[in-house]
Amino acid sequence: MNKSRLVKISKYLSMVLRHKPERIGLKLAPGGWVSVEDLLSGCARNRFSLTRAELDEVVAKNDKKRFSFDQTATIIRANQGHSLEIDLQLKPTLPPDVLYHGTRRGAVESILETGLCKMSRHHVHLSAEIATAKIVGKRKGFPVVFAINTAQMQSEGFLFYCSENLVWLVEKVPPEYLQLI
Repeated sequence: MNKSRLVKISKYLSMVLRHKPERIGLKLAPGGWVSVEDLLSGCARNRFSLTRAELDEVVAKNDKKRFSFDQTATIIRANQGHSLEIDLQLKPTLPPDVLYHGTRRGAVESILETGLCKMSRHHVHLSAEIATAKIVGKRKGFPVVFAINTAQMQSEGFLFYCSENLVWLVEKVPPEYLQLI
């Protein structure tokens, strides 16, 4: 499959599995799961052509590993980034001492005042590597990276989760735990 088709399918799946499953007649089960059969049928009803082979390829090749199958490969979900209420069934996990968040330069002042907020998502997304945070920050302009003192946050009761695609998640990051790097 060519890169353009891969991106088109990934964006469509993100929309239906993270934000608007009802658009194609889906209802997400606990954990955000939906049957592959129902997903493919919903896509067809919505005139979005998608084969099982294409779906398998998108899950395997998506650069951000946004989607995953269960062990039976009969159900699928988006790993994180949902804007709708869903229990992803993540377990609290001890984070590395420092994690990183990439954003655009224009957001720095606001972040320094209010911290990192989840906005319309379930969690704030953090990276274990600076390079990944820079890539995330580049999406909307010149990237800047914050280091987060996760060791202190965790010792003060904040819960961290790690999604299947190794994105670290937390409810919020108050400004006192941030350092602009």
